[in-house]
Amino acid sequence: MTLGLNGWRPTFVKLAELLFFPSFCCICRALLEKSGEKVVCNRCLDKIRLNRAPFCLSCGRFFNAQGKPHLCAACIRSRPTFSYHRSFSLYQGVLKDTILLFKYKKYKVLGKLLARIVYQGLKKDDRLWWGIEVIIPVPLHPAREKTRGFNQSRVLARELGEIVNIDIIEGVLVKPINVPPQTTLTAKERRKNIKGAFKVSDKAKIKDKTILLVDDVFTTGATIQECSTVLINAGAKEVRGITVAQA
Repeated sequence: MTLGLNGWRPTFVKLAELLFFPSFCCICRALLEKSGEKVVCNRCLDKIRLNRAPFCLSCGRFFNAQGKPHLCAACIRSRPTFSYHRSFSLYQGVLKDTILLFKYKKYKVLGKLLARIVYQGLKKDDRLWWGIEVIIPVPLHPAREKTRGFNQSRVLARELGEIVNIDIIEGVLVKPINVPPQTTLTAKERRKNIKGAFKVSDKAKIKDKTILLVDDVFTTGATIQECSTVLINAGAKEVRGITVAQA
């Protein structure tokens, strides 16, 4: 069977791209030659797997042991303001590399890809999704967002919202205080640093709502805890959290 001109066009386009504009995986440097491959090759993406370790039924922290999900000691002592949080996997390997490319190298397309991967891994967790009415991304301070070029949590939240057909509320949870980055701080310093950094601009939009809060990386939980506290104090019914990775 012979192909007409229209049938050959995609092949010619791909060959032209490879010849004149070669593109390589930003992680393993393999040639991106398969349909749909962008920034990171499919072989690397296939290494991103759901972490199936047991986890805390409140904060979502993974346990380094076998067994069933249960409350961690910290949540037994004092439950967080958010009712439930899940991370897709650990912040390491290809997943970490992909997040860093997305977050700091401005590859926004990877945010949409990560959101789909996270949903596929966690879509059967009814406790996470059941009854969610709105999705809210963890905000950046305007100056930080301008420097980065976009809010990575918003990209993730928008894609998740499209997948599950749930409205995204933007500009309601805001960050008017530009606190120092959390990266190098201890857990105690993170809680102190982030305290008072967020506010709700329109309480009516979240009143009595069950909210899914979206962020990229969960480290100590200080950011999700502070955002949840602000949302609950402003009238939200319940706040749950979802993150791509857990450090």
